[in-house]
Amino acid sequence: MEDQTNRPHRPQKEKKKHTGDRNPKAFAFANPGRLAKTSARSSDVKERRLHVPLVDRIPDEPPPRLVAIVGPPGVGKTTLLKSLVKRYAKETLSEPQGPITVITSKRQRLTFVECPNELEAMVDMSKVADIVLLMIDGNFGFEMETMEFLNILSASGMPGNVFGILTHLDMFKKPQTLKDAKKRLKNRFWSELYQGAHLFYLSGVINGRYPDREIHNLSRFLSVMKNPRPLIWRNAHPYTVIDSFRDITHPTKIEEDEKCDRTVVLSGYLRGTNFSAQGQRVHIPGLGDYSISSMEALPDPCPTPYMDQALAKATGKTGRRRLDEKEKRLHAPMSDKSGLKIEGDTIWITRDKGFNFDKDDEDAERGEGEGLIVGLQGERKLLGQTDDGVRLFSNGETIQNVEEEDTGRKQPRKARFVDREGDSDAEDGAEEDFDSGDEELDPEDEAEISEERLGKAFRKEKEDKAGGDIAFADSDSDMGSLLTGGESDEDDEYDSEEEGAQWKKNMIANAKKMHGQKRSYRTADLARLMYDESLTPTEVLNRWRGEIEEENIEDDSDDDDFIKKAAPGKDGGLSEDRMVPSFDYEQLEEKWSIADNIDALRRRFATADLLKDKKGGGSDDSDEDGDEEDSDDEGDGEFEDLEADDEEEGEKGDDEPNDIEAEREKNARRKEELKLRFEEEDREGFNNDKAIARREGGEEEEFGEDDWYDAQKAVIQKQLNINKSEFESLDDRSRLNVEGLRAGQYAKMVIEGVPSEFVTRFEPRMPIIVGGINATEDRFGFVQVRIKRHRWHKKILKTNDPLIFSLGWRRFQTLPVYSISDSRIRNRMLKYTPEHMHCFGTFYGPLIAPNTGFACFQSFSAKTPGFRIAATGTVLNVDESTEIVKKLKLTGVPYKIFKNTSFIKDMFSTSLEIAKFEGASIKTVSGVRGQIKRALAKPEGHFRATFEDKILMSDIVFLRAWFPVRPHRFYNPVTNLLGWAPMRLTGQVRRDEALPTPQQKNSQYKPVERVARVFNPLRVPRQLAAELPFKSQITQMKKGKKETYAQKRAVVVGGEEKKARNLMQQLMTLRKEKVAKRRVANEKKRVEYRKKVAENEEKRGEREKREKQEYWKREGKKRKGGEEGGGGKRGKYGK
Repeated sequence: MEDQTNRPHRPQKEKKKHTGDRNPKAFAFANPGRLAKTSARSSDVKERRLHVPLVDRIPDEPPPRLVAIVGPPGVGKTTLLKSLVKRYAKETLSEPQGPITVITSKRQRLTFVECPNELEAMVDMSKVADIVLLMIDGNFGFEMETMEFLNILSASGMPGNVFGILTHLDMFKKPQTLKDAKKRLKNRFWSELYQGAHLFYLSGVINGRYPDREIHNLSRFLSVMKNPRPLIWRNAHPYTVIDSFRDITHPTKIEEDEKCDRTVVLSGYLRGTNFSAQGQRVHIPGLGDYSISSMEALPDPCPTPYMDQALAKATGKTGRRRLDEKEKRLHAPMSDKSGLKIEGDTIWITRDKGFNFDKDDEDAERGEGEGLIVGLQGERKLLGQTDDGVRLFSNGETIQNVEEEDTGRKQPRKARFVDREGDSDAEDGAEEDFDSGDEELDPEDEAEISEERLGKAFRKEKEDKAGGDIAFADSDSDMGSLLTGGESDEDDEYDSEEEGAQWKKNMIANAKKMHGQKRSYRTADLARLMYDESLTPTEVLNRWRGEIEEENIEDDSDDDDFIKKAAPGKDGGLSEDRMVPSFDYEQLEEKWSIADNIDALRRRFATADLLKDKKGGGSDDSDEDGDEEDSDDEGDGEFEDLEADDEEEGEKGDDEPNDIEAEREKNARRKEELKLRFEEEDREGFNNDKAIARREGGEEEEFGEDDWYDAQKAVIQKQLNINKSEFESLDDRSRLNVEGLRAGQYAKMVIEGVPSEFVTRFEPRMPIIVGGINATEDRFGFVQVRIKRHRWHKKILKTNDPLIFSLGWRRFQTLPVYSISDSRIRNRMLKYTPEHMHCFGTFYGPLIAPNTGFACFQSFSAKTPGFRIAATGTVLNVDESTEIVKKLKLTGVPYKIFKNTSFIKDMFSTSLEIAKFEGASIKTVSGVRGQIKRALAKPEGHFRATFEDKILMSDIVFLRAWFPVRPHRFYNPVTNLLGWAPMRLTGQVRRDEALPTPQQKNSQYKPVERVARVFNPLRVPRQLAAELPFKSQITQMKKGKKETYAQKRAVVVGGEEKKARNLMQQLMTLRKEKVAKRRVANEKKRVEYRKKVAENEEKRGEREKREKQEYWKREGKKRKGGEEGGGGKRGKYGK
């Protein structure tokens, strides 16, 4: 066994070593069609990113996203709103009204608004909605309101998130019918919106809400959505959706006049760009244009958990809350949340069991809330007219009447110093530098500034000691900021009662030392004074330097400081640290009184000789005044005045040679200097040549295929960071004046002069939007637009018919004039809009930026049958003037004709009109062209004209001219919140008022009487006729002298022959009538026969189809059996 040898195995094949190259066969596409679809989709995704980058104005703490619930009546909008609020806030609202804000995640909130079935509300919500929930009745299908809202969205700006919701799906009994309905509605929704639009399905209602699982899916989808691309209009305007409304007009003013103008307070989250802090012009759709009288940021009523954590971290407070304090997850001021409902200027307090107490029972025990309601139910009287009086606090006294006391103040208070008793001589000496210290107090001011009214800081020392307690400071800032001398230890500060009030001693002297000598040259003070419109620039500079004292103390200061900062003296005193250097102004005045120094200074500020600095060359003039001024240059080099150099060169024309090469070199040097200066000024690199070339695409090789968009976004983000850092360096007051109220804040705005109908007709279901308008949009002029009648609107639009425009924030009625470009040289007026084609429209209205979309309506009434959107379009340009012309034909007739000259009448009435049209082209009806020459002297309005051929007396001469058309300056804002009546057509007024249509004499039809024209026979000269060819020769027969046989014979019918002819005529008439009846009867039979033949053909077709199916069924079974047998096809000799 050990000697046994086995046959060796066959050697294995050597494997190819992997070279690293990709095997094309292994990664080839098996389906070319799928490859094409995949590549097309990838390119679409890539191209979708390549849009024009917009500035991202979403703040760090964005406002809640606005979710609009839109749909026809009875589709389930309120039920969906209740279900979503229950899902997010765990609260039930019986009657949800107005905007409802809920918290959805750590940093996100949603504001739900139910859009009523009013066209005005649908137009307004389309301009502000971030997310649209479009509700559709699955059992009925798409309704007119749904299609109108989709078209309004496409005109004003389609938001990125529009979702469809199908309801009433429990009405379908068969699953197959439900499946077909879903498929049909989904395809129609995709065709109206876009392919792949999300569609949610909601079945029946359970306990007043939709099923929790379906609402959970919808709410999760709403919570995780990203911010879509911002719309241009919203990204350039501030706006807010009002969720709280109050009327703060004085009650006595309302009692005097119920229809007086009101002052209202509107509150809501700010959106879009920043609101101006002062004088912001806004437009409230349905109300009009207003200026915000005052605006104030309020604490967020529904903060997110992230905002609470950031606030706790900034204030140093822990997030600990009481057990009875619930976390705010819902903000619905207009709804009946927790028994509280705000409706206009009324607050409703509801109770399930009602208020069943007796207000006349004085001995009954009541709680604080019940007592408040009983007091509110009492008769409303003034304080001096009540019998029982009024008690403000539970342990206070009852006030029977109000005694008018002399308050001692009839004008705004001015800051003055208080002279305390017991002040040392050193304090009196320190007051000599103050202007206000030498002034004497008025008797009225002495009574005002008394020890009883001054507070703790100005009471006498003996009163502090008499109390027996240590007088502590009101705050840490009061104690730390008024210490005198060096810093003392905290342990030694409160050793005794006398030392406890040590910080109150010498308060006036300490204040004088700290604030009396110099003004602090702070940028914040300068910015505050610059934005004060009541001060001139000179006064601002003097106040900032401290040369002029400020008379009034700021109204919004927190502490009541009676000490006024005086102007600084020239001698001595403590000076604060500042960045402004001190100069000897007398020496500077002497220096700059010399003309040479002024000329040198002018040269230094004209241009910079940066080229010498770049080459390393110095300048002797830069060190000329080094002893008197700071010689530190910021790299700007030597400055020269190019114009002064040109003048000097003109004077030195004999000294320097006029060389062309020298001039070129000099110009090149100047260009280089300017370029270096621009680069020095633009250190951020936004305006230099490289950046401009990069923006214009001059250096495309620097970016890849996908890098350009990222580079543009980086430039925008860099500028945003610069702006943000600059704003953060300012104090709150200056930042508010410069930047305004930022988006994301919750603010209230006070608007004055609002009509009383806004309050009396207030409807909480109607959304109230406050949109900011800029200075250009506050002006009015002629706006030219590109407009197209909507394909679903039944009627065409007529020029100068009233039309309602929804443009920007505004909704207004105006009279448009339609026109079309005629050979690109004029705008020709159109009487009607063309079919399936754009045209131009010009109307009078507010000036809006170009490329702004709009929608037009003939009426907002719900009774209007059919599709209510009349037209859509975009703004082309705005201009104060416009040029539109219409065709005008002037006709006249000749009254004297020469060879090619004629005298024309009845076209003009005066010679002045003829002089205006001299040289104009005219034409006859037969096509003969001519020209107007001169007016005739004697017949007024007659003129001489020449034609290219001789005209006839029967010709009509007409002049084709163009007449300018001016649109009417008509602007009627749609104030539906006040009660609005649109402008009606004349026919509508007559129909509504039952007025007859007047018949004008010139408008009635008259019978046309035409005179028969007699034309002369054609006469050809004999010489011309002889020269004509044989074929064209005129052949005429001479009139015969004798009559022919046909002319001679005369047929006279006799008696018998006449009777025979009449009989035959009657017989033929009877025969024709009989043939006609027979033809009608045969046609009826043929109809029945054709019907029978058609039925037979149909039966035969069905029979043939059935036989064909049976035949192929049998053949299929035979072939199938043959294949199972495996015999296959028999050969030639097979058996």
